[in-house]
Amino acid sequence: MNEKEIAEIRRRFNPQRTNITRVCGCYVTGSGEIMSEFSQPIATLTQDETEYLLSLLKKTLSGTVDKNLIDIPFSNAQVLEGEEHKILLKLRDTALEDEESLKKIYGGIISSVKMETNYLIMLAYDSYDVFTYSEDGKKSEDSSEQFRYFICSVCPVKSTKPLLSFAAFDNAFHGIASSTAVSAPEFGFMFPAFDDRRGNIYDTLFYTKNPAADYSQIADRLFKAEMPMPAADQQNSFCGMLGSAVGDECSIEVIKEVHGYISDTVAEHKESRSKEPLTVSRDEISDVLRSSGVDEERINDFKKSYDDTFGEKTLLNPKNLLDVKQFEVNMPDVSIRINPERSGLVDTRVIDGIKYIVIRADESVEVNGVQININN
Repeated sequence: MNEKEIAEIRRRFNPQRTNITRVCGCYVTGSGEIMSEFSQPIATLTQDETEYLLSLLKKTLSGTVDKNLIDIPFSNAQVLEGEEHKILLKLRDTALEDEESLKKIYGGIISSVKMETNYLIMLAYDSYDVFTYSEDGKKSEDSSEQFRYFICSVCPVKSTKPLLSFAAFDNAFHGIASSTAVSAPEFGFMFPAFDDRRGNIYDTLFYTKNPAADYSQIADRLFKAEMPMPAADQQNSFCGMLGSAVGDECSIEVIKEVHGYISDTVAEHKESRSKEPLTVSRDEISDVLRSSGVDEERINDFKKSYDDTFGEKTLLNPKNLLDVKQFEVNMPDVSIRINPERSGLVDTRVIDGIKYIVIRADESVEVNGVQININN
């Protein structure tokens, strides 16, 4: 799913647009014991409660594609014969009415995750009449198809501290006892995916609040699939292999070129509004290194490291490789953060045998909020 398709489904989580009529799930202790199961009609909630509940479910479709939102594909064999896929499909087709399949989802999650607090497993089913649009952007009167899906959110339940409030009506302080509150989901998924504005039973969209978290056990238990390397690990691996493979040729100029290429790729993709996923290949990065003057032997070392870590033909989301919003220089005792568009202000020099980081300071300079002068 791309960002536009995700945004279209996110807009469903509104009391005026959704067809969600109930939420089902279970309440689980931190030790993995199911304390209760529930199936509550939305109609029994107040408007504020409904809006808050939908906002929690909506967060399972939030964040960055390939970082927080990860496509997990199913093989042809899984769709035809896989037990895990049959469970998901049955839940979709029965609008979450199949108790046996629900219990298998609960059990799969509980056995695969350890949480420090109690938590809720919540599931909701929705059906969406997908309307087509003409070339002039007008919505047609008839829908092209109905997209039926369900979403699963795993939300921590945390205890609040006792609070003090002031009531104006009786001009007095009142204590508020501690209670429990449902927090935003730590992870979840939507099945099936919404690709090309239609249901795709060959794919599910997985959500993680923490891009560095490892949910490989859950992916194996619920989907019999391998999770891609977490986004944080992708960045660490990429930066590590770049520095190691390029070696003593890995200058600040090389990093500027790589950072600039990745930033331009992200910006061009956004400007083009392309439906194709945002990706970068091993050979594209290799060409950037080559244009930066890196020796061919070093480039081959980089290619080998890339193949060993990610796979030769693996395409990666460039947003996971470098932070395009910042350009940082770090040493044990010094950190320098530069506007990425002004990375040319920073250079490295060797003066009298001593290595220096040089920053051009033509404009005003402040130290601890005080403007200083730099004299000859």
